[in-house]
Amino acid sequence: MNIKNTSAIVQDLKQLTNHYLENVERFSLQQLQQVPAEGEWSLGQMYMHLIGSALHMQLRNAERCLSGDGDEVEGPAKTEAGAKIFELGGFPPVRIQVPPSPQYTPAQPESKEQLTAGLHQAAAKMEELEARVKDSAEDHRALHPRLGALTATEWFALAEMHYRHHLLQEERLIQALGA
Repeated sequence: MNIKNTSAIVQDLKQLTNHYLENVERFSLQQLQQVPAEGEWSLGQMYMHLIGSALHMQLRNAERCLSGDGDEVEGPAKTEAGAKIFELGGFPPVRIQVPPSPQYTPAQPESKEQLTAGLHQAAAKMEELEARVKDSAEDHRALHPRLGALTATEWFALAEMHYRHHLLQEERLIQALGA
């Protein structure tokens, strides 16, 4: 398994957060809300997705594992896809497209301040959890719908991997803005 130490994960996430914050600042709210094509997300929706996934999925599940409130797991912990992602140390550079749906499609941001606050909140939560994750026992897991049962450390690492994975989408969306 190819997981960096927890302090390196936090440092990398902070760098990615700063990168995303620079682009939130760079564009107007109208540009951040611009959808390049039917069925795609705006840049702002992508940032909302990163914030929501970090706070409500990855870090929440890391906390579940830390509190011993994980899922009962029988058999291999990770799926083949999960094992591959952790072996690679990140998601492959492949575009993942999910059909638009109210459950999955992020809302448009209401303001640039909402994006800035959310990105700062996710980074602060990572810093807050780092010491607990670093010293955690790895005997509790929480299920990811595609990757299988992950430990607190794996969920924690997944937040940074997810931020990194969306750099390609961000680049594509910025190009679509003509910037």
